Amino acid sequence: MRRIAIFQCDLKVGGIQKALINILSELDYSLCEVDLFLFDDEAFFEMPEHENLHITYLKPYFWLNRLVYFEILKRFAPVIKSDAEYDVAIDFNSYRNECAVGAVTVKAKKRIMWIHNDVEIKKKNEIKYRILWHFFKKKLSYFDEFAAVSPGITDGFRRCSKITDKNIISIPNHIDTDEIFRKVKEPTDFAPDEEYYNLCSMGRICRQKGFDILVEHMVRVAEKRPDMRLYIIGDGPDREKLEKQIRRSGLDGVVTLLGNRSNPFPYLNKMDGFVLTSRYEGQGLVIWEAKALGPEIFISENLEKYNPSIPGRQDIAEALCLARKKEKKYDDLSAYNKNIGESLKKLLGL
Repeated sequence: MRRIAIFQCDLKVGGIQKALINILSELDYSLCEVDLFLFDDEAFFEMPEHENLHITYLKPYFWLNRLVYFEILKRFAPVIKSDAEYDVAIDFNSYRNECAVGAVTVKAKKRIMWIHNDVEIKKKNEIKYRILWHFFKKKLSYFDEFAAVSPGITDGFRRCSKITDKNIISIPNHIDTDEIFRKVKEPTDFAPDEEYYNLCSMGRICRQKGFDILVEHMVRVAEKRPDMRLYIIGDGPDREKLEKQIRRSGLDGVVTLLGNRSNPFPYLNKMDGFVLTSRYEGQGLVIWEAKALGPEIFISENLEKYNPSIPGRQDIAEALCLARKKEKKYDDLSAYNKNIGESLKKLLGL
């Protein structure tokens, strides 16, 4: 029986949180016992239950600790009270220092950090992340292996971290299609007009996700395709700015923000197409959730390296103008998930 410790800041709305829930739902608990350490008890997602899955809530660090050099923080941080000796300790977050301190201070034979984003591009685009990286980059040296959510982010991570002698395994995000196909049947408070070509996008409304880019594309699309409607599921710090852009572009009634949905799958199921124009990603879990439900997938060309089996579109607006309604078929992603499961077992020694 393998003992595994996983450190994650919270289970609020987010791709990292959903990715963790999917892994916890997929693990074979006859082979392992998991201690999950969280620094917030607020949860957006439904937590799987098993007698070998234990949850401990810890006190979060004051936010200014993010601006303390990691080695100093590690030295003076509160001790994690756990008498267990783990086979594997995981920092699943990779951003928050609490998770790294926990993973490197508990007794463990191997320590693994998950990498969820294109670190190289994120550093170039976000001054906040460059500052955080300056203070926490030393924590990387305490980990034995790294798990990257797509092969497209591995080389950039090596260049930024200067880590050349440690294994980085690519483990894309597992997609719980059983959950999707179960929840897709639940009722919704919304139904698009089937006379239109209904398009959906989903994610946190922030600069990285590029919804402003998508709205720019929709200006061109609306001129040629008055029968197309775009619905965006999600919320975030740039929502008000995006709403102003939509009004300024004359797209009221063409682009609709639906906000967060605890169960987005019935909404996705009503759509003819799914589109994502993020400036960068780690992978893009929402792309694969949408793919399971069968709409036509439109992703910008820059996202193809994170999702190599899904072709990127050089001109999203042109591709959308040519879109036509098609018969949709569900995809259980069995081959995709099987490869992930095998890689995960190998990494965790299961």
